[in-house]
Amino acid sequence: MPVAERRITPADIISPDEFGRQRAERRAQLLPAKKRRRLDVGPHCTFYFENYDTMLFQIQEMLFIERGGDEQLVDEMSAYNPLIPQGDELVATMMFEIDDPKRRLNLLLRLGGIENHVFLQVGDEKIYAVPEDDAERTSEDGKTSSVHFFHFPFTADQKKEFTNPATQVMIGSDHPEYAHMSVLSPANREELAKDFA
Repeated sequence: MPVAERRITPADIISPDEFGRQRAERRAQLLPAKKRRRLDVGPHCTFYFENYDTMLFQIQEMLFIERGGDEQLVDEMSAYNPLIPQGDELVATMMFEIDDPKRRLNLLLRLGGIENHVFLQVGDEKIYAVPEDDAERTSEDGKTSSVHFFHFPFTADQKKEFTNPATQVMIGSDHPEYAHMSVLSPANREELAKDFA
C-alpha cells in the first residue's frame, strides 16, 4: 500500500488471543524503530513520531487489554488512523512526563497554548505543528494537556532538505515557559524520512 494511502482497516487486525501470543515478539520487532522515532526536548518533554506500525500496535494493544470487540475497534481506528502520516507530513505525540503530580501540574499550568509554539526546523525554515483537532488541549484556566498530537506538514522542497545530510534538522518549542530544542540525529532522520511519499 502506498505511504500516502496507509490506513488501518479491520482486515489488518488479528484477534486479541492471537495478538497475546505474538505480543512480546511484535514489541521486540518494533522497538528499534520506536527508539529512532523518540526525541527528548528539554527536561520534561518527549516526542514520539508515529507511523502505520506504531498505530497498528497501539490498536492491537488496546483491543488486547480492553477486549471491546468490533465496537471498540471502530473507536480505536477513528482515534489512531488520523495519526498515520500520509506522505507529506510527520506526525508526533508530544508528552510531558513528570512522575510527581504536583510538579507536573505546576508545569502544565504554565504551558497554556504550547500547542501553538511547537516546530520542526529544517535548515532555516520553521514548520509549525498543526494540532490534531480531536480536543481542546489548553483549558480555560490556562492548563495544557500532558499529551498532544501534532502534524508537521512538509512541502516537496522541505522533504528534500530533510533528507540532505548537510542540512541541520531540529525540533523544539518557542513557548516562553518552555523554550528548548533538540537536534535530530542521522538515525532519527533516516527513520522519519520513511514517512514521506
